[in-house]
Amino acid sequence: MSATFKIEVTGSDEEGHWTSSGFDQVLYMISTNPGEPLRRLEHIASGGELSRVMLALKASVEATAAGAGKKKGSGVPRTLVFDEIDTGIGGRAAEAVGKKLKDLSRTNQVLCVTHLPQIATFADHHYRIEKKESGGRTKTSVRNITGDERTEEVARMLSGAKVTENSLKHAEQMIKANA
Repeated sequence: MSATFKIEVTGSDEEGHWTSSGFDQVLYMISTNPGEPLRRLEHIASGGELSRVMLALKASVEATAAGAGKKKGSGVPRTLVFDEIDTGIGGRAAEAVGKKLKDLSRTNQVLCVTHLPQIATFADHHYRIEKKESGGRTKTSVRNITGDERTEEVARMLSGAKVTENSLKHAEQMIKANA
């Protein structure tokens, strides 16, 4: 993600400005396109963009900590959750997001909900979430998938409802390349 990001902190420590959350006002400003002015993040970012901004920030924090001499993996491991990180992207951008998530997973637990095979194939563990109606209620199940079942799921992600020999071969290649 190539973006310009700035954090603006304003406020007054005078007693009249104190609140239960402190006296500072913090604004996250971003420009996601070259030549565009900085705007408040919450005014311009979709859910997917917010997830990608969080990915960029978390990756930057990791890089900054490593650059400051902090040993990677030291301290308490964190769980990072990304939902809708694939909104509005595909192809090369999705692959870059998958690589960045894989890098973060070396020192953190990363949970990511995605519909893109370019991201899913970087995972160490792949789960399929299914919803079914039973007795007038919706039931959700989560299953770890491996081997041929994982290849078939990635092929389904590539080609839709009809899985073909070509999509199976492509899925297998992607899984091997991104392992």
